[in-house]
Amino acid sequence: MMASSYDPSQLIDRIFSARSTEEFNALALELFHLHAAKNPVYLGFLHGLGLDPKSIDRVDRIPCLPIQLFRNHRILLKGLDPACHFTSSGTTGTVTSTHHVPWPKVYERSFTSSFKAVYGDPAEWRIIALLPAYLEREGSSLVYMAQQLITATEDPLSGTYLHKYDELSAVLQRSEAEGKKTLLLGVTFALLDLAEQYPHPLKHTVIMETGGMKGRRPELVRDELHRILKVAFQVDAIHSEYGMTELLSQAWSTGEGSYCCPPWMRVSIRDVNDPFAEVPVGRTGGINVIDLANIASCPFIATQDLGRMKADGCFEVLGRFDHSDVRGCNLLVD
Repeated sequence: MMASSYDPSQLIDRIFSARSTEEFNALALELFHLHAAKNPVYLGFLHGLGLDPKSIDRVDRIPCLPIQLFRNHRILLKGLDPACHFTSSGTTGTVTSTHHVPWPKVYERSFTSSFKAVYGDPAEWRIIALLPAYLEREGSSLVYMAQQLITATEDPLSGTYLHKYDELSAVLQRSEAEGKKTLLLGVTFALLDLAEQYPHPLKHTVIMETGGMKGRRPELVRDELHRILKVAFQVDAIHSEYGMTELLSQAWSTGEGSYCCPPWMRVSIRDVNDPFAEVPVGRTGGINVIDLANIASCPFIATQDLGRMKADGCFEVLGRFDHSDVRGCNLLVD
C-alpha cells in the first residue's frame, strides 16, 4: 500500500521527461494498473463494468472515469492524504467537484513546463490575470496557476485583478508604451466588459480567455467572442487554455480554438452513444483525457465536454453535453 510518505519523484520525472508515444503508453498502462489496485473509486468503477484489470493491455482499452464522480467521491490512491484541494465553480444549487492533491508541486511542474513549451520562460512576460468569479471563492486551480506564473515573472506590475478595469487598462497601456511582452489571462465575461469599457490596440499583449460567463452574460459562440475581442483590441488571434479542476495539466490554444496537449496529456473523442468507442478524426463526441500528471487521483477522465480531433493531433472544444453544469474553464458554445 502506498503511504502518505511515498516519494513519487522518480515516477514524476519519468512522466515529465516522456516524449514518445511508446513512453506515454507504457506510463499510462503502469498508472492504470496502479489505480486498478489501489484507487477504491476507480476499482469500484471497473467492477461495475465487470472488467478484469488484467485484461487491459492497450491504452485505448483503458476506461475513463466519469468526471461527475469528483462531485461526491474522494478520488485518491489509498494511503495518501491531500496537501490541498482544488474545487470547481458552479451555478447556484449545483454540487461542485473537489480534486484532492497530495503533491501540489506536480501541478506546478505541469503548468510551468507546458507554459514554457508554448510561450517561453514566464520571466520574459508581464502577466495580468482578470479573474473575477474565480478570485471571489476559495480553491480555484486556475487562480493557483495564475498566481504562480505571476510570481515567476518577477515583474512588479504583474498581478491579479478583480473588477478594477481602469487600473488594469492603465497597466496594459503602460506595457504597450514600454513594448513589454504581456499576457492578459481573463475569464470570458470580464474580457468582454474590458473590451466594451476600455478598447485599446494591443500590439505587445497576448489575450488568453479561459472561458466561462458564470451567469453574468449570455453565452456566445467562440467565433463571435473572438471576433469581438479581436476588434476591440486590434489583435490577430485570441489564445485560450483548456483545463479544469479535475486535471493537473492544460492544453493551450494560440488561436482559432485549436488546442494542443503537452506530451504527458492525451485527448481522445468518444462516441456519444457508446462511451467505450472512439470516433474518427473530424467527428464530434465526448472528450476523454489521459492526464499522466493525475498520478494520485485518476489519470483517466471522461469529461462532459464535446469536441473533435483534428488531423494534426490537436482538438477543438465544441460545447457541453445537455444538462451538464455550466462551470469550469472554456464553457463556450459552438
